Amino acid sequence: MTALARISLYGARLNDPSHMPTRDTVRIAAVSDVHYGKQSQGMMQALFSQIAERADVLVMPGDLTDYGLAEEARVLARDLAACLKIPIVAVLGNHDFESDESEEIVRVLTDAGVHVLDGDSVEIQGVGFAGVKGFAGGFGRGTLGPWGERAIKAFVQESVNEALKLESALARLKTPHRIALLHYAPVQSTVEGEPVEIYPWLGSSRLEEPLTRYQVSAVVHGHAHRGAPEGRTTTGIPVYNVAIQVLRASYPDQPAFRIIEVPREAIVAGSIEDRRARDRRATDREPPASRVADAPGG
Repeated sequence: MTALARISLYGARLNDPSHMPTRDTVRIAAVSDVHYGKQSQGMMQALFSQIAERADVLVMPGDLTDYGLAEEARVLARDLAACLKIPIVAVLGNHDFESDESEEIVRVLTDAGVHVLDGDSVEIQGVGFAGVKGFAGGFGRGTLGPWGERAIKAFVQESVNEALKLESALARLKTPHRIALLHYAPVQSTVEGEPVEIYPWLGSSRLEEPLTRYQVSAVVHGHAHRGAPEGRTTTGIPVYNVAIQVLRASYPDQPAFRIIEVPREAIVAGSIEDRRARDRRATDREPPASRVADAPGG
């Protein structure tokens, strides 16, 4: 059985003390597609402040910048630093690659204390986080196959490579709960609401296989601005589209972030070294015996 996370409505009952962070659960706030530009200073500070009050961790699944400029990432980093003292985990989205400054964007955000994942993992407060950007390719029987021209085969291989990176990241985690961060969707249900013609460009079913194999507790993604807020994999794993545009449209009376709660299983106070060990990147460890070559379903 997958260790499914307990899910609450993001930001629900904000004035209820019972919905503040507790010692019994790790509260993970999720929002993506903030599309920070050069003039966005302060744009999200009110929301970030609400997140800081009600969450233990913030995850941001991509499209952090609008045109993929390092200058835009610096504006975001300043707002994050001004409002948030909790750990932040992120992946890049397609917009973050637009200007070929993705490496500098990662440096800027990493220097600001953000864990930017790309095929690797991090453990925070006993919860494992694995992240990749993902890629397009379609869903189910409509998934594009590697047939014909070299350009088509290269496109499909990019989708396969992202799925393999996700599998490798998940394989390194030994935590009872695992949260997967993607930018592209792993299931069709959370892109529904977008024009059917662009479904293949919004995600890929290939990303679903590692999620099932490594029994993640929940999945968050963005990218589909007009998609649906919730869906599930074929095995019942909850998938959440946390694009800020979707959250604002679906829950207009609530702050635009989702909260995922997972139990604090076997987390005990320890020395500084113990805490550092729990929060270090899982990729700093030796990987398990099972390698990526062991394909899902085998």
